[in-house]
Amino acid sequence: MRPPDPERQAVAVFAALTDPTRRALLEELARAGPATVTDLARRLPISRQAITKHLGQLVEAGLISSGEPAGRRHPYRLEPAAVRTAQVWLAKLANRWDDRLAALERALDVTDTNQGGTRP
Repeated sequence: MRPPDPERQAVAVFAALTDPTRRALLEELARAGPATVTDLARRLPISRQAITKHLGQLVEAGLISSGEPAGRRHPYRLEPAAVRTAQVWLAKLANRWDDRLAALERALDVTDTNQGGTRP
């Protein structure tokens, strides 16, 4: 199986994080550790049906996984790899911008020098 495309993974993470309910679920899992839908419904003002829907989207984005079931209970836990992939993708994007801005600064320095001026 091929590893996920970093940009595609980053887009999935960013899309999942746009929703405040999904962010609240992630924060709760980060704060209290693995939890089932029932556990999360007790702790948060969200219906079990909504929690189930949002957890499915978080699983698709790779942000959480469902652990080994214990009967009908399926604990969900955080998966940091998807966030790391998104961070790496953002860092590469930032580096490209830094490189372009540095090139622009050099070009402006050359222009100022050729025109006898100085930049502030």
